[in-house]
Amino acid sequence: MNAVHGQEAPHRPVLYQETIQYLTAKHAKRFLDCTAGAGGHSEGLLRESSTDSELIALDLDSTAIALSQARLAPFGKRARVIQASYLQATEVLKAEGWDSVDGILMDLGVSSMQLDQAERGFSFRYDAPLDMRFDPKQGQSAADLVNNLSESDLAQILWEYGEEKFSRRIAKAIVEARPLYTTFELAEVARKAVGKTREQQDQATRTFQALRIAVNDELNVISQAVPSLIELLKSKGRIAIISFHSLEDRIIKNVFRQASLDCICPPEKLICDCGHQATVKVLTKRPITASEDELHTNPRSRSAKLRVAEKL
Repeated sequence: MNAVHGQEAPHRPVLYQETIQYLTAKHAKRFLDCTAGAGGHSEGLLRESSTDSELIALDLDSTAIALSQARLAPFGKRARVIQASYLQATEVLKAEGWDSVDGILMDLGVSSMQLDQAERGFSFRYDAPLDMRFDPKQGQSAADLVNNLSESDLAQILWEYGEEKFSRRIAKAIVEARPLYTTFELAEVARKAVGKTREQQDQATRTFQALRIAVNDELNVISQAVPSLIELLKSKGRIAIISFHSLEDRIIKNVFRQASLDCICPPEKLICDCGHQATVKVLTKRPITASEDELHTNPRSRSAKLRVAEKL
């Protein structure tokens, strides 16, 4: 197991076997891993495909880049790890001399590795600066949003991205308690605002989730990226996406559904004039979820959903 900055790479990512089987089933030779993380899926794709297969892995996180490079080093030139967003996938592939791929993987959300890095501010398990950026060098931090947004804007973020029913109450408490600079400070404010509930999860969970999504503009990025990634697939190539949030899963489901239709005209329109043509076949009518065995060994997998589509 490789270690970077004193951290070991996780043994195996969620829905590992199911993802690898879908993406290597068609004798695929070229893969794009849009969310390299610690390199677990990338390693699996190269191990389970032909010995001349190649992979390009992307990630914004410099720690993830280092972990992936170390983990994939045994594959030599077959693996390339590049610090970039999956929004830049087309440009990255072009620069590497690729115009299309056989398999694409996206494993969305925050990794266990990021949650365990206290200084990143993703988790309220540690007292740390409120950051939450996937790339700490770019954009506004969670502290910037918490301390500068209006009460109504904060409430909207908590409601829309966290599906937090106490969004207004928490937003009001945040504004009254400002400035807030650490994870512990924010978590305590959220807990007091929510009060006791029957839920098992911490009262601050949805607040942290909502802010992370807002800081990284995750939903908009996914909406923009998935259609462009589908275009990069060769005929019979497959795209597999693992999500951990109902809003992410809804976006992926809708993008796949629209891409699988020959007509996207409104139902009331009697004659089709949209000119839309299906580009994929959806292989997962319902999302694949973790098995009982995986749930037992990896609790994080309980919210994971895998959807797969194949290019026509």
